[in-house]
Amino acid sequence: MAMSMAMPMASNIPSPSLEGLARVASGINIADYLVPTSGLPPVDPAEGAFRFICEPSHNAYNDPIVFPGQPGKSHLHTFFGNTLTDADSTYASLRTTGNSTCNNLLNRSAYWVPAMMNGRGKVVMPDFISVYYKRADGQGKCQKLALDCLQLPRGLRYIFGYNMANPAASSPAEKRWWTCDGGPSAGVHFANIPQAAKACPIGARIGMVLVAPDCWDGKNLDSPDHRSHIVYSVRDPNTGADACDAGHPHRVPHFQIGVYWTVDATLDRSGNESPDADTWYLASDRMVGMANAVPGTTEHSDWFGAWEDSILDTWTNNCIAKLLSCVAGDLGNGTALKPIRGYSFTNTTTLVDPPARP
Repeated sequence: MAMSMAMPMASNIPSPSLEGLARVASGINIADYLVPTSGLPPVDPAEGAFRFICEPSHNAYNDPIVFPGQPGKSHLHTFFGNTLTDADSTYASLRTTGNSTCNNLLNRSAYWVPAMMNGRGKVVMPDFISVYYKRADGQGKCQKLALDCLQLPRGLRYIFGYNMANPAASSPAEKRWWTCDGGPSAGVHFANIPQAAKACPIGARIGMVLVAPDCWDGKNLDSPDHRSHIVYSVRDPNTGADACDAGHPHRVPHFQIGVYWTVDATLDRSGNESPDADTWYLASDRMVGMANAVPGTTEHSDWFGAWEDSILDTWTNNCIAKLLSCVAGDLGNGTALKPIRGYSFTNTTTLVDPPARP
């Protein structure tokens, strides 16, 4: 039986010590932001999944994880999700202020990536991002393999992808790649922008895809390098399953983020991999005081969780734990996140001026 829109699933967090920060009430009437669905999503025996789309929110030289309280300190980022994310953002501020470009206010989490520059002084705005939360080991496998599977703790934050401070510690290459949506090489993984651009015609979308880590230490919501508290699982040859190490024993839902930009004529499609090529590049590829990088090779993403508690419970306990394939914000219980506005999937290249640095 489908659950009432006004009664999301009750919390099922295993232990108070693993919940993260204390609850922060948002003041939101949850029922106002849910819509009924026509049925339950199909089961996927391989993986529970919860998917949705976000529009870009704003560009800013801020990073509340790396440079908290220091506006203008970072390279230029494009933000998604909470519309008021800035250098001073905290879990409490994200929970209680701002709108959201990810369906609605029930997901006030903040997602951000280096801004895409077109080499002519303009920011290329993404068409959208796709967010795909998943955990390959659903409830049955968690029990069978004695895995400690948790939901995301409140206030967790981290960075994944290329490590600007320590390149040798970057996320593995198989966890980050470039692609082209709409070209002849759809589905092929490329190492950088020039390689993907060569196979991506004008009007198609070039995409940056990154996969977040999934094993948490159970103690820290952040760490000095913003990475070491949550790491990637590795394949266990004895069970054939991905396993967490002893220092990070708690498997949590992680997500894959895909950022897509519509290609225009300012993207060099010759395959030229010169770090100084007149083409698109990430703001993190060309920074003062650092050598220029091959465009797209410093790809990374930041995430600061601020989900509505009961909604996080609902999609974790349904979509993830029951191995349902939930799309478009479907919560796996007969309700879905209500979009605050419709999304346009028309391919357009939107160029804007970068903001003034504080």
